[in-house]
Amino acid sequence: MSVCWTAVYIEATRIGFRERTYAIPIVALALNFAWETIYGFCALLYYPERSQTWWILLWMLTDVGIIYTYFLYGRAEFPPFVTQSSFVAGSLLIFVVAFLLQTAFALEIYGPVGSINYSAFLQNALMSGSFIAMFVARGGNRGQSLTLAICKFVGSLSPVLCLGGTSMYVALVGSVIVVLDIIYICLLVYAKVVGGTLAVTPTASRLKI
Repeated sequence: MSVCWTAVYIEATRIGFRERTYAIPIVALALNFAWETIYGFCALLYYPERSQTWWILLWMLTDVGIIYTYFLYGRAEFPPFVTQSSFVAGSLLIFVVAFLLQTAFALEIYGPVGSINYSAFLQNALMSGSFIAMFVARGGNRGQSLTLAICKFVGSLSPVLCLGGTSMYVALVGSVIVVLDIIYICLLVYAKVVGGTLAVTPTASRLKI
């Protein structure tokens, strides 16, 4: 699981620089970075001897590369009326809100130790849905990768199989994640077959106009 998620972040950074865009949707990226920062340092405080603690901190560092590609290239993904200054301000606001939400979750749900799995699965489900939305918004696989999608799927499936038998929450939310990830992989495979960009065929009514 840990290796797969590390591969996701490295691949996302690589794609971002190669295609001059960002490879992880901003809301999911902000929540992810907030989760890794908060729980990484909490884990360092409570469980410095566990290998998972250092994996989380590694993910936090690799997320910095994805965030950099977002701020470097992300403005081009928005409509012309979104100026560079408003893009930066709005993006920073998203990160602030993400940290506030993750902090609230940690304080309310069994404290910072007990809430780690609950928030992780919830934001993972949001990320899975966001990838599909990004595919639709971009009309194809630009700034996306089948390697990234498969690594995310495997990295998400592992904890679902390990923890799903002891937690109904993990089983249900994990099932949503797995289904969405499979749909996303199928979309990327289809886009690859048709050449990356999905062509829009005019309807009969549009042809008459």
